[in-house]
This record gives sequence, structure tokens and C-alpha cells, in this order.
Amino acid sequence: MGTLKTTFLMALLTVLLVTAGGMLGGQGGMMMAFLFALAMNGVSYWFSDKIVLRMYGAQELDPQAAPKIHRIVQDLTQRAGMPMPKVYVIPQATPNAFATGRNENNAAVAVTQGILRMLNESELRGVLAHELAHIKNRDILIGTIAATMAGAISMLAYIAQWGMIFGGRSGDHREGSHPLVALAMIIIAPLAAMIVQMAISRSREYGADATGAAISGDPMSLANALRKLQLGAQGIPMDASPATAHMFIVNPLTGGGLMTLFSTHPAMEERIRRLELMAQGRL
Repeated sequence: MGTLKTTFLMALLTVLLVTAGGMLGGQGGMMMAFLFALAMNGVSYWFSDKIVLRMYGAQELDPQAAPKIHRIVQDLTQRAGMPMPKVYVIPQATPNAFATGRNENNAAVAVTQGILRMLNESELRGVLAHELAHIKNRDILIGTIAATMAGAISMLAYIAQWGMIFGGRSGDHREGSHPLVALAMIIIAPLAAMIVQMAISRSREYGADATGAAISGDPMSLANALRKLQLGAQGIPMDASPATAHMFIVNPLTGGGLMTLFSTHPAMEERIRRLELMAQGRL
């Protein structure tokens, strides 16, 4: 179901790009915006591991210096049929973790000092299995494609906005098109693209929870870890960039109400509920 939902949302994002492109920039404008967004996100995709690890001051863990975590990751990768990723530690007290890298052969898993202090071994195992699941499910590639399309839509709206300000024509403007329709698209299209992009991110989190629980063989360990991490993240705020918030196992940013539409993570209560159902064999 998670894969079907992601496929539907990606198709919706594609339709939105084509529709917004046709109305705001025509075929030429849509292609220009798409190629520019593709170039920007392509750099992020190929170098995301180096960029985000440097951003958070992550340090690679030597197997001799941290044998326990290396042993856990090695065991999980063997169970998942994956190559061993590099393991990093982030010098922050907030309990959190993320995975990065463009594929299984160029991957890294990073944990904060806070998560190493807070979780016991079985809970840490559940978290690391979740992060390996993101790599196995190619979530970084999916996220990059979604970001490229959403970025192209936002760029088209930006170009069309300045075109209207300076009295230019934003694209081919087929006969019968109305300036108010273009104005509505300038406002609505980027907002809708962001909502769909965040929905894709939330869907991939559910998928990583399920795959991670299957890899570790213990859904309740991840559920227990998520409970602790939610409390820990609330008690010790993390200095995190919104651009990288989707990468962490627990959202380092907070928000409620309508902001949940723009959240990169599902509600923690629902994630835990699904894991409990998995443990009971009911999901």
C-alpha cells in the first residue's frame, strides 16, 4: 500500500508540473524550470552524503573505537542482504539518526551522541534497521525526484510572478487564458506541490518503519525507541536545517494543526500503532 500511495503521489506531482508548466510557462518555460531544478537536485543527490554529514559535523566511527554499533549494523546489513555502510556520530545531545547516500554501495548511517546514550541495544538496533531500510528502499532517490518536480513548479511560479509584475507574458498564453487564472496558479501550484512532496516523505517513513521492523525482526524495539526519541527530541531541541529535516528518524522541527500538512514525518502515535499491529501479526 505504501508503494501504491507513493506511486499515486508521484503521478499527482507529475500532473501538477505539466498543468502548471502549460499555464505559467508553456512548454519552453516548463522545460527550462525542470532542467534547472534537475541540475540543482542532481548535485544534492550525488553529493548529499558529504554535504549533510559536513553540515552536522559528523565524524566517522572507527570499528575498534565503537565495536557495538558496528556489530549491530553489520548484523543488520547481513540480514538485509546489503553492503556495510559507513557509520558516523553527530556531536549533538538530541537523540536522532539519519541515513544518506545515493545507493547501497555509497551509503552512510549517522547517529547522534544523544541517541547512543538514551537507547538500549535492542532499541538502537530497531533505529538502525529503520535507517538501513531507507537505503534499501531507495528513498533518497525518490525524495530527490519529488524535490526536483516540486522545485520546478515553484520556479515556474516565481518566473510567472515576475513576468506579471513587469508586464511580460508568462509563456505561450493560449487564447482565452485569463490573468486571474495565472495568478491563482502562481499561488496554489507551489503550495500544492509542497503538500504532495511532504505526503511522499511521510509515506516513505511508514515504509521504512515496516521494512526496518522486518529486517530487525522486532517491531516493538523500534516502537519503544520512537517513544523515547519523541520525548528526547522535545526535551532537547536540535539545531537542524528544514532542508534536511526529512532525513531524520524523528522530525527535529515541531509544528501542529495545519502545519502537519507540511510535516515530513507522520504522527508518531500512528507510527507506533502500526508497529504494534505488526508485532501482533495484524498488519
